[in-house]
Amino acid sequence: MREDTGGQAAPLRTLFVSASIGSGHHQAQLAVQQALQARGVAFEDHQGDAVTYLGPVERRLTVDLYAFELRYAPWLYRGFYQFTDLDHPVNFISSAFSWVGLPGMRSDLERSRPDVVVSSYWAPTALAGTVRRRTGQPFLNALIVTDYRVHRHWVRHEADLVMVASPETAEQMVERGLDSGKVVVTGIPIAPAFRTLMGADRRALRLKHGLDPDVPLILISGGGTGTFRGLGTVLRELSNLGQRVQVLVLAGADGHGVERVGGATVHHLGFTTDFPELLAASDLVVGKAGGLTVAEATTLGIPLVVHEPIPGQEEYNADLLVRHGAALWARERRDVRGAVLRALDPDERGRMSCAARRLGVPDAADRVVAALLQRLGRA
Repeated sequence: MREDTGGQAAPLRTLFVSASIGSGHHQAQLAVQQALQARGVAFEDHQGDAVTYLGPVERRLTVDLYAFELRYAPWLYRGFYQFTDLDHPVNFISSAFSWVGLPGMRSDLERSRPDVVVSSYWAPTALAGTVRRRTGQPFLNALIVTDYRVHRHWVRHEADLVMVASPETAEQMVERGLDSGKVVVTGIPIAPAFRTLMGADRRALRLKHGLDPDVPLILISGGGTGTFRGLGTVLRELSNLGQRVQVLVLAGADGHGVERVGGATVHHLGFTTDFPELLAASDLVVGKAGGLTVAEATTLGIPLVVHEPIPGQEEYNADLLVRHGAALWARERRDVRGAVLRALDPDERGRMSCAARRLGVPDAADRVVAALLQRLGRA
């Protein structure tokens, strides 16, 4: 452990690396930083973004292609996800990310000289491992897994510590060859605001945000990148439920303001820092099933109706929620209306809400910090 000149432990030097391919990776990192602050741990905060490490050609072949596939050809992304999840010699993509973007990672490591690198995306963990192997620079290489299923990309042997969403995720890591001593079940870290909103008065929150406290409130989970292909379908089905509802459409959607569509009053809010309170005020989440969304909704006991999740990881999230009784999966457009009506039934919603809470890990960020400090000898 480094010490300052007064004999006290020096501030922890950290390099947090996320990936700006959606808001989830960055939000997980922020939650861990807030948990460090809440513990009173002095730390030097350095930030990195795996996307900025890429050159123009690399970015077009990875990030831009990913966005194109999600918006226009999800079937193509499904094939890519399945192909790269196989363990075979032709699958070179996972190993390729041990050097794609390497100069950027090396620069950030030289700049920050960290005690610990905390990545919320798998690629920076691979890069950090390559730099450490080549230079001998000492640091703890830690990975936060923000999916509930272990794709081959997440199985990073370069990591010293891998923090996962659930015991099921941990089992998958070990089954795929990762040393069990590296794996700790923490949950997916979420902002402390969600924890403080557990059990909040939904009626009071709706009044605070100008919403009708007596009409069911549905929040659309569309992700922050505007790639939710099912948005139009969902809004059409929600406008034709045969009962009044309020619908919140947040980041990633076009336009702002309020409109009445059939029986639905749709609030187009765009980006808002009020998301935690709006989620806590909601009866139901409808749409995608991203890892952070699942972690936040289950903490607050908000059931989900999943429709058109991203192939691969979000489909597994949907399956997990359904198996535990916390969600319904509307696989086809014709299923959306019935699933929403069922989930809005008070008795069914109560059962699903209890199931969601059983899955939630409100203190996941604290667990991540505890695991990091223990491995660093600072617990």
